[in-house]
Amino acid sequence: MEAASDPSGEPRRRRPRYAGTHPRRFAEKYKERDPARYAETVEKVLASGKTPAGTHRPILVREVLEILALSPGDRVVDCTLGNGGHARAVLGRILPGGMLLGLDADPVELPRTVARLRAEGFGPESFQAVRTNHAALPRVLADSGFGPADALLADLGLSSMQIDDPERGFSFKADGPLDMRMHPGRALSAADWLRKVTAPELARALTENSDEPRAERLAQALAGRAFTRTRELADAIRAAFGRGPESERELAVRRVFQAIRIEVNGEFDALESLLRALPGCLAPGGRAVFLTFHSGEDRRVKRAFEAGLRAGVFDGGSGEVIRPSRGEQRENPRSAPAKLRWVRRAVDEARSASEG
Repeated sequence: MEAASDPSGEPRRRRPRYAGTHPRRFAEKYKERDPARYAETVEKVLASGKTPAGTHRPILVREVLEILALSPGDRVVDCTLGNGGHARAVLGRILPGGMLLGLDADPVELPRTVARLRAEGFGPESFQAVRTNHAALPRVLADSGFGPADALLADLGLSSMQIDDPERGFSFKADGPLDMRMHPGRALSAADWLRKVTAPELARALTENSDEPRAERLAQALAGRAFTRTRELADAIRAAFGRGPESERELAVRRVFQAIRIEVNGEFDALESLLRALPGCLAPGGRAVFLTFHSGEDRRVKRAFEAGLRAGVFDGGSGEVIRPSRGEQRENPRSAPAKLRWVRRAVDEARSASEG
């Protein structure tokens, strides 16, 4: 029997048969990545306590909404739009009359998220997106005429879509090119950066970006070497780790990948730029929520909030961190490391402007 052809004359290619109930390769998990068509499969994955491939489950949504205390007509900034989970919940609170401005530097995921939110009925009059890093927020607010926000959310770190796709090179769980760039094609890939970095520079990154206790030993073994694949780097880390519990060795692999990713993408520089600009990006009484996922992020957010409270730029906040409930951690294990901190811009505008 001849293969069927489409009107253009090209042979019609059938999608490969779904590889069982739990396919291992990301490319084979197409049902999980199409929830509208394969809702039953997605529900099974969620019921098992896992995140469907290529999707992202927003964390601490109820707590975020309670803290932001949103009302119809509010103007909100989502500094890390990602898959749009938090954005969707926010839009449900600020309409009619409100506006959500979403920022994301990822040219792969941003168009998909915008398309999904548009398909759900959120038009340009209620939702706008800009492809940029959150460090550029002051410029975006000025250029767009959006003005100071009534509320702001920054959900830092990686999204599940970025982690799950081996071709992005963020994870060592599946082999892929050693890339790690949130904006593919810009700057150096992780492979290029490792090839150029010196051992002292890498040791500094491992210490500052991931609190790696074996920073010097690992840096000596990895710096200046030519790695091209994620699994190749992970194996080299394990070999350099030396003797010790397997669990500690795997934690070292995670920490090294985290430290390199932060360096490749300039994540801490971008975060510090956002934190310095934060008071001027909020309207008096406006609230900002930051979700962090490791100590380097949380330290920077905590210090900036404490400094703003001392200076009178902020007049309220969380104090202690807010963590996901045990129930949320059971349902979504990726939420476990999350920490939430929030602050409120001082209502006294004159004092805020003079000290901000």
